[in-house]
Amino acid sequence: LERSQHGLSIVMQWSLCRAEISQDIGQMTDLLYTEKDLVTSLKDYIRAEENKLERVKRWAEKLDSLSAAATQDPEGFLGHPVNAFKLMKRLNTEWGDLESLVLSDTTDGFISNLTIQRQYFPTDEDQTGAAKALLRLQDTYRLDANTISTGDLPGVKHKSLMTVDDCYELGKIAYSDVDYYHTELWMAQALKQLDQGEESTIDKVTVLDYLSYSIYQQGEIERALEYTKRLLELDPEHQRAKGNLKYFEFQLEKQKNAAEDVSHKQKEPGKKETAEKRKKPKKVSNHLIPERKKYEMLCRGEGNRMTPRRWSRLFCRYHDNNHNPMYVLAPAKQQDEWDRPYIVRYLDIISDKEIERVKQLAKPRLRRATVHDPQTGKLTTAHYRVSKSAWLTAYEDPMIDKINQRIEDLTGLEMDTAEELQVANYGVGGQYEPHFDFGRVSPFVDLHGLGTGNRIATWLFYMSDVAAGGATVFPDVGAAVWPQKGTAVFWYNLFASGEGDYSTRHAACPVLVGNKWVSNKWIHERGQEWRRPCGLSESE
Repeated sequence: LERSQHGLSIVMQWSLCRAEISQDIGQMTDLLYTEKDLVTSLKDYIRAEENKLERVKRWAEKLDSLSAAATQDPEGFLGHPVNAFKLMKRLNTEWGDLESLVLSDTTDGFISNLTIQRQYFPTDEDQTGAAKALLRLQDTYRLDANTISTGDLPGVKHKSLMTVDDCYELGKIAYSDVDYYHTELWMAQALKQLDQGEESTIDKVTVLDYLSYSIYQQGEIERALEYTKRLLELDPEHQRAKGNLKYFEFQLEKQKNAAEDVSHKQKEPGKKETAEKRKKPKKVSNHLIPERKKYEMLCRGEGNRMTPRRWSRLFCRYHDNNHNPMYVLAPAKQQDEWDRPYIVRYLDIISDKEIERVKQLAKPRLRRATVHDPQTGKLTTAHYRVSKSAWLTAYEDPMIDKINQRIEDLTGLEMDTAEELQVANYGVGGQYEPHFDFGRVSPFVDLHGLGTGNRIATWLFYMSDVAAGGATVFPDVGAAVWPQKGTAVFWYNLFASGEGDYSTRHAACPVLVGNKWVSNKWIHERGQEWRRPCGLSESE
């Protein structure tokens, strides 16, 4: 059963990791312009070839009519001295010129441009990363293969259909990752589109071969046998399928005999089924649902719902933070998002102009986002955080300083000990799985050795709307906060006692459609002694 002439119009300076292209919208935007430039080069090449063929065609038509007339009366034709001269000239010179024209290479411009641009092309690793992002979205948002293949996703502006080749490629990538579940889904979709008459270089035999094997690997021998029989109808001499057919039939017979033996033993006297075995499975409590499942449910807009009584205690208000001079005349709009942990959202708190400036500063320095490793205490990349980020300091642009001051005015917390403003970009499939913002190595955490203590609070700006997906969710409490451009959310990670609030464990859901830009400020303990006095009880 084992399966055996146009110059560069775009100058790009890339300092990002090649293997992470699929998660960076900015970098993929550059690729779009690269492809556009190549198409222009290709059109220039086609025009040059067409011009060359047109000249050859005119020459052939002229010679065709001339030779037709000449061969009717060769002696009379050559009796004219000019005709004799022109025949010598054509054969000695003009046919040589025509040969040079036919042999001339018009591909130089296109090929040289393609060669130069190829260094910026995605790698196999990039393609695999993009495929896995698509599979991740499929699982998180419970999308069937046909929905994705037909491009029928929520909020899409540019609908795109997947071909048989695309579906087959996804299935192959899943197969090479020993992911037989997704292999089956995408090979079945490829087969469906082939059955509907779509033309492809991929044949049904190849698809059925992958499909039957992936189904067998999931323990469904009977279905695997059905697809194997269909394969052999198309290719009766397929050696692997012929071997699989015998093996599947043998295994099914073996299972049937085993089932009959069990049935016979159960019918023997004294072999009655106990009441305990007949008990129905218990319902799983919501508290016992795995975190991953709760996270995905919240990403889909499902999961826990706040009771009407708790909901009635959430309000919206004008907030001036105890008459802060900056907000006395024009207080900020604040609304409660959740009660425990207490999460608030500030509306219209960052302007479009500021957002564009922050993005402009961040784009050239976007790198793969890192996380704090509790084992080593160092920053490292992680598979569960798929985004690009950059850090912006207050001294490099007055607007960053102004934004930092705004956070201080509204929260009342000291910004001098806070981390720099971090800007993150989540492309399609970009996510950050459940995590804590505060460190948990010891009660006296000093993140990154800054001497500023633990992360007491988090401020998060949403700098774009997201067509679908991209929510910030808190799996332990069932809260989901959806991106809204120009707003910011704020919550405390630590109780006043300095103990971590474990209900703040949160995640960034994968972006299904669109592009998510956020920026956040992690505020530290030091400097807050008089601004947020220490509590006396652990959970105060």
